[in-house]
Amino acid sequence: MSTPSVAVIVVAAGSGTRLGRPEPKAFVPLGDGTLLSHAVRGVLGMREPVQLVVVVPAERVDQTRAELLASADASAELVVVVAGGELRQDSVAAGLAQLAPEIGVVLVHDAARALTPSLLFDEVAAAVRTRGHGVVPGLPVVDTVKRVADGRVVETVDRAELAAVQTPQGFPRGALERAYRLAGGEFTDDAALAAAAGVQVDVVPGDVRAFKITVPADLRRAEQLVAEAGAGAEASVREGGSAAQPHADDAEPSILPPEPVAEPRVLVPRVGTGVDVHAFADDDTPLWLAGLEWPGERGLAGHSDGDAASHAICDALLAAAGLGDVGRIFGTADPELDGAHGEVFLRETVRRVREAGFVVGNVSVQLVGNRPKLAPRREEAEALLSRFVGAPVSVSATTSDGLGFTGRGEGVAAIATALLLPA
Repeated sequence: MSTPSVAVIVVAAGSGTRLGRPEPKAFVPLGDGTLLSHAVRGVLGMREPVQLVVVVPAERVDQTRAELLASADASAELVVVVAGGELRQDSVAAGLAQLAPEIGVVLVHDAARALTPSLLFDEVAAAVRTRGHGVVPGLPVVDTVKRVADGRVVETVDRAELAAVQTPQGFPRGALERAYRLAGGEFTDDAALAAAAGVQVDVVPGDVRAFKITVPADLRRAEQLVAEAGAGAEASVREGGSAAQPHADDAEPSILPPEPVAEPRVLVPRVGTGVDVHAFADDDTPLWLAGLEWPGERGLAGHSDGDAASHAICDALLAAAGLGDVGRIFGTADPELDGAHGEVFLRETVRRVREAGFVVGNVSVQLVGNRPKLAPRREEAEALLSRFVGAPVSVSATTSDGLGFTGRGEGVAAIATALLLPA
């Protein structure tokens, strides 16, 4: 087993009084497990091995450690369970004290965000590595926000400048440890604590599934999502799969959910290829490529953001599903797509592919051009595109040895191949 360079501290020591339950929040039942068990599954599903540090109430340490180590997914060398403190900051500090010497990147995650997908952990870790400072996931604020005093509206806040921040929140280890040494007050999250110590913090796209379970309505929402996922698994079993045995009605929920249901099915794959080309713009248009903005690089011309990689992936997916191409589906005359980012096209394309009866197996996309240099942000691009597509996306780059328009530095081309499987 390779030595991990990333640690995830799962904070699960809170009481959760607003849920109105007798047990600590992280140990509230959810499906066949608990909030904590689902949070742990998200961590253990990451693409790289990590050190898992779970911070729980003191009286729950032994139970949690035993149940984690009983899991086939958890290694005794990579799992630490420690007692938390009175405040959240005290609990995170207790987790930081348990990090292995090799750890360079630290993610802090709230167990209350129990359904956070593994890809979001991967994306935050990759962004911390490439950017070298704090990174937090966040979602745009869609409601109109008012500043209120004594029940009276004072002003309307520009929501374009706001983001609803989630966890996991990632930092270089040294920066976070220094921020905790300097912390002089109580902060609502690690991003605020780090920023107060002078650490730069960026926001990357979050995920709607990473919502925080705080009140009974949140728990009901999570229960519905878990039930829907379970119903899908049961349907697969009826088609010929097998399922883990359910818990007895009177059994206490395990710290870890049952193993995923295997789906032995004969699948006939379909493959599609997509190509997209964009010239560099003559103005100060920002560069968007592979879902990322590239500050300081010359942008690409186009009706949308000119993201050749995202567009090539869309063409490959549509071709494999027999749905046409980007030009046919989206067109260039739609004013709503003026300046739209690749995420918009990818999510709509995947939706149409699923409606057509397919799921994405994986995608590979290669960039052809002299700039930008992909290597420093390859992992970040792969994690982001994988989240948009809902399947693994690999990204590579090459040059054309000075030949053609890409060799002359006039633009960028992208070639994508997509594998689809029947749903």
